[in-house]
Amino acid sequence: MSGNEAVIRSFIAAWSRLDARELVEYFAAEGVYHNMMLPPVRGHEKLLPYIDRFVSGWSETSWEIVNILSRDEIVMVERVDRTRIGERRVELPCNGVFEMQDGKIKVWRDYFDMGTYTRAFA
Repeated sequence: MSGNEAVIRSFIAAWSRLDARELVEYFAAEGVYHNMMLPPVRGHEKLLPYIDRFVSGWSETSWEIVNILSRDEIVMVERVDRTRIGERRVELPCNGVFEMQDGKIKVWRDYFDMGTYTRAFA
């Protein structure tokens, strides 16, 4: 396993702690998080409130890695995100592409069906 792959495995596991500050620390100072159907978010100052909006409303989340591939500065992860908000639950198939730089996330592009998520919590 590459160092970058280990970082991303740790990042994915960290989501279950629902701690936005911890999650932001995985990003480079000007790192980008891009949920592909929404505008990208850049830099720790903007990432913190963005990620906090997700995790502050979640009761729990657990992300299962289905497949992971890494080569040089790229890590690709197929996963299933299982999240609960109150008593509602969703299983969300996702694919994340991470561009790494010096052991930090430079860019994270996440692909999933927003309809699956919104229908579960409507």
